[in-house]
Amino acid sequence: MTLALIDYGAGNLHSVLNALKAAGAADVGVTADPEIVAKAERIVLPGVGAFAHCFEALSGIDGMIAAMERRVRTEGIPFLGICVGMQLLADAGVEHGTTKGLGWIGGTVRAIAPSPDIKIPHMGWNDVVPVDGSPLIEKGEVYFLHGYHFDAADKADVLATTDHGGPLVAAVGRDNIIGVQFHPEKSQAYGINFLKRFLEWRP
Repeated sequence: MTLALIDYGAGNLHSVLNALKAAGAADVGVTADPEIVAKAERIVLPGVGAFAHCFEALSGIDGMIAAMERRVRTEGIPFLGICVGMQLLADAGVEHGTTKGLGWIGGTVRAIAPSPDIKIPHMGWNDVVPVDGSPLIEKGEVYFLHGYHFDAADKADVLATTDHGGPLVAAVGRDNIIGVQFHPEKSQAYGINFLKRFLEWRP
């Protein structure tokens, strides 16, 4: 099984690569080549930083989004977005103005509402609570680091939540697409086991 870990200059690639290998991925290609992505059997899109910067970097690779669209949305291979890689699935992000996203899962990425009871960014370990029927998410503790959250247009696309001054989306998904706000590569045994389930997933 070939897995493409997309390198667009905005992801925690080394740690994600090591976590995927620890989960059992034998053939991982860290790549910025759309032709490799177009042939991969699974795709992982990491992401750290600002939504606008990440989308600009991804769209700046000629042919990359088209290759992803064809392989994931038309041909149906499993896709995983991590942190900002998950947020890019939305219609738009409103960090530093409004930036268009991939639009694969309806929603808008917004700032976490400030509150005297919470710290922003949401950083550290917190519970993840799966929605009934989620095939990949199990209840447990995971590692988060984000100041913006995915405000899903359709609650049916929400696979899991966490609580930080109120419920926040921890995972979204539809069909062969899943995105997680938490960092599997920083979530120790939980994260490795989650990645194992993703590698075995047959949506």
